[in-house]
Amino acid sequence: MKKRIQTVVVLGASNKAHRYSYKAIKLLKQYGHNIIPVHPKLSDIDGLSVIENLSNIHDKVDTLTLYIGEERSKLLIDDIIALKPKRVIFNPGTESKKLVKKLSQSEIPFIYDCTLIMLESNQF
Repeated sequence: MKKRIQTVVVLGASNKAHRYSYKAIKLLKQYGHNIIPVHPKLSDIDGLSVIENLSNIHDKVDTLTLYIGEERSKLLIDDIIALKPKRVIFNPGTESKKLVKKLSQSEIPFIYDCTLIMLESNQF
């Protein structure tokens, strides 16, 4: 069964190989997804152009996967809501009650899971 290719925003993307966000980018790439890494100071990760901030994304987004903690994400709540992703994945350590409340109010689905495990177990 062929999986549907998604546009996936990786918020908190990293170019450091030991970081989970980098591992997620590599695996998403391996699975053929359209990846949009977001980081304010990087321009390239593994051959992919990095977007400085969410407001610069104009594509329809299937999944926003979070790799930033609550302190950083609370500053981006309005941009996340404006992006209107079809779903948000809270990877371990990214939980945010404020963001969950806003996502719920905006009827944007979210899950608490691990992007890496979801991909490897065909649950993505």
